[in-house]
Amino acid sequence: MKAVTTATAVMGLPLAMAEQVVAAAEKPDNRPPVIWLHFQECTGCSEALLRANHPGIAEVILELINLEYQETLMAGAGHQAEASLENAIKKYAGKYILIVEGSIPKLDNGVCCQIGGKTAMESFKHAAENAAYVINLGACACNGGIVAIEPNPTQAFGAPEFMPEGKPYINLPGCPPNPYNLLSVVLYLLTFGALPELDAQNRPLFAYGRLIHEHCERRPHFDAGRFVREFGSEEHKLGYCLYHMGCKGPETYANCSIIHFNDGAAWPIGTGCPCIGCTEGSVLFKNSLYSLATVAQPTPNANVPTASPEGLGQGATPTQTAFVGAAVGLAVGAGAVYAARLPKEPEDENK
Repeated sequence: MKAVTTATAVMGLPLAMAEQVVAAAEKPDNRPPVIWLHFQECTGCSEALLRANHPGIAEVILELINLEYQETLMAGAGHQAEASLENAIKKYAGKYILIVEGSIPKLDNGVCCQIGGKTAMESFKHAAENAAYVINLGACACNGGIVAIEPNPTQAFGAPEFMPEGKPYINLPGCPPNPYNLLSVVLYLLTFGALPELDAQNRPLFAYGRLIHEHCERRPHFDAGRFVREFGSEEHKLGYCLYHMGCKGPETYANCSIIHFNDGAAWPIGTGCPCIGCTEGSVLFKNSLYSLATVAQPTPNANVPTASPEGLGQGATPTQTAFVGAAVGLAVGAGAVYAARLPKEPEDENK
């Protein structure tokens, strides 16, 4: 229930949908077969999944999915592992979910990355052609990531470059992406039998529909003009905005600032590190780490009434009074609705 409730919230589904998602996840014959391929990467995406506890990796493998092949987690190796992969592709053709981690090189027909005598290009195309869905996990699998940064010696590209025509796929970029986003996509497929709503880059809108900057815990400092100018400074210790340290949050779409990593314990900006734009292929390491991000909305909207010093002591104008009254009413009403949906806390006997 914890895993499904969290995933339902991440997907932006109504709380009432949790029961439907639970029902889909609990069907013993509903566990989707999963084949997980690794190419040019650091295995960080798998490591992030290993560090999730709600649910833990054992629950994911034994209760939510049927993991047929994953080089990092499987006991088999060599010819035994390759035979297991081929058997899974044949047995579950047209039914399995293919998860891809890592970029795929083109140099010299893919000679830079070979597994079991086959190039990454050959392995991916063979597995993708027989998959029901393809999930590209991490920046490397989605757009080449760090491996594809100039001069890109292996001519690395993301998996979409090699995707069979018409094959439904979804991108979950990040370095690493949050494991809850992967869990949410898998549960969505189980429940609805289709991909969630996607943006122009084939990313799920529930996870990549808002800028990090919109929900960043340091946003009030940005609005107030309080910035870090040097790592280790007093401003840095006080948690001021990292915009001038090259933070790409204002032009990066992801939900890192909402769900965090390691079961909500931390996230890069929260620990004092600027966002590097790892979910945006066009932003990742753009110019330099310290280049300033493009801010979509650097100043308040024009329809926000302003109060001048000359107006102080003369009372608020009717426009200002109406605006503030409407804003307060909206906030109180939204808070009441949200509070009504929260589960009731047990009474504290010590109060």
